[in-house]
Amino acid sequence: MSFLRLLMMLSLIVWLGGLIFFAFVLAPTVFSVLPTRHLAGSVVGSALTKFEWMGLVSGIVFLLSSMLYSHLTRGRAHPFALRHLLVCLMLALTAISHFAVTPRMAALRSSMGEIDKVPADDPARLAFDRWHVWSTRLEQGVFLLALLVVYLTAAEFG
Repeated sequence: MSFLRLLMMLSLIVWLGGLIFFAFVLAPTVFSVLPTRHLAGSVVGSALTKFEWMGLVSGIVFLLSSMLYSHLTRGRAHPFALRHLLVCLMLALTAISHFAVTPRMAALRSSMGEIDKVPADDPARLAFDRWHVWSTRLEQGVFLLALLVVYLTAAEFG
């Protein structure tokens, strides 16, 4: 049982910790240190793709270990437990970001070339900015849901 609880907590730590690191450390640092926004965007875009895969894997690990834990301790997997539903919502938001939003942003960035040289009113730049807003909203949603899942999971073990 301890190993399953470890997997549950580790998957949440990886996902939530990654969100915190990405939003509060990586992105601001890269944009303040690298010489161009284009270069910084390339680094952040590449890191975002990897981070989204980490989130998808972490969510699946959490669901599997949590349901097995519930089955072993309560005799049922409880797939509709609130924490499971919230993790499924986190997975859905991450999948939308990874498979719909991030590729569109990457395609727009590549079509524009050096983004610093593209006028702010250029249609491609405006489209990129709109997709960036959606990307940020999706990650914020995942972050808030992750906090709630951590609370619910910790309360169950408490």
